Amino acid sequence: MEQALPGIPAKRYFTIGEVADLCDVKPHVLRYWEQEFTQLRPMKRRGNRRYYQHHEVLMIRRIRDLLYEQGFTISGARNKMQEILHAEQSKNVTPMLLPDDAAVVHAAATGTANDVSFQSDPDLCDGGQFLRRELLNIRDLLYLNG
Repeated sequence: MEQALPGIPAKRYFTIGEVADLCDVKPHVLRYWEQEFTQLRPMKRRGNRRYYQHHEVLMIRRIRDLLYEQGFTISGARNKMQEILHAEQSKNVTPMLLPDDAAVVHAAATGTANDVSFQSDPDLCDGGQFLRRELLNIRDLLYLNG
């Protein structure tokens, strides 16, 4: 009979040991899954210590369920995770860009922001790094609220 996994505490970052306990898997399994599932990318700090965020803990639980409970192979679970993430993205994120907005986003992302009328804003002229940071923040918010 399957034991229920413990609740996930309201923390910003979790160590690999904490995630292993929360998801009932060994730390070496988590490191292996990082290689197999490209969506799973914990932040690494000094000494290559891994720090997982809430959405990554949820993703690991989903992977664990696919492998251990539903009997998927690694390859099958990887494909299923891709399907799940694409379905969630298409359901949760609908582009709300007007044609002019799309040109601005493209200009910021490609570093051609000088062609657009916000040359004086250094955030938008940094080769798309500002845009990338903003999109990653939005993604993190979606995973936390999803």
